[in-house]
Amino acid sequence: MAFDAGLARSIGLTREETAVFRKLETPEKIQDFLTGIPINFEPQGDTCQSARMALQNNSCHCIEAAFIAAAALLLHGQPALLMDFQASGDDDHVLALFKQDKHWGAISKSNSIWLRWRDPVYASPRELAMSYFHEYVNEKHKTLRRISKPFDIGKYDPDYWLTSQQNCWAMAQEIDASPHVDLISKAQARKLKLRDSLETRAGDFKEFTR
Repeated sequence: MAFDAGLARSIGLTREETAVFRKLETPEKIQDFLTGIPINFEPQGDTCQSARMALQNNSCHCIEAAFIAAAALLLHGQPALLMDFQASGDDDHVLALFKQDKHWGAISKSNSIWLRWRDPVYASPRELAMSYFHEYVNEKHKTLRRISKPFDIGKYDPDYWLTSQQNCWAMAQEIDASPHVDLISKAQARKLKLRDSLETRAGDFKEFTR
């Protein structure tokens, strides 16, 4: 993927930011970069940092990492697509989508082992999302219920999500309010099997600790 230096200038990226994004030329490199950034535990309260703020603070959680990934994809000539997961009795999650040939993959930041990278082997965004279903959990309960259709954040002003020096709550609300589809029915949700004790203990493993 060729880096678009003209787009970087028009967005207003600094020299340092441009150097960072220039190196993130493949989804794999983007994922490795995001995995190395410490998790944002939000010690001062809830945040929705722009890509710029997350890089400056060297910390991010899922949607903030998704902003960085989307920016990297956009600057290398790829669609800047996100997917929003909505859960029942659990936190939502946002990741970045990419496509290789006809198959979908995902770049994702998570402090647990579950909601992370997906290789581009999935025939559709829904099929990719279902690969997270069993692992999207709160204690013993499987909580994933709805997903957004691929959300093209590249169509929005970069000031709202890439270069802002303020929390990007309006962008988060736009993503949350975008069209979503159910993954399972209410009847199916009532019949979901609880996770067993081994699976539950595995969920306690975290990459970063406070």
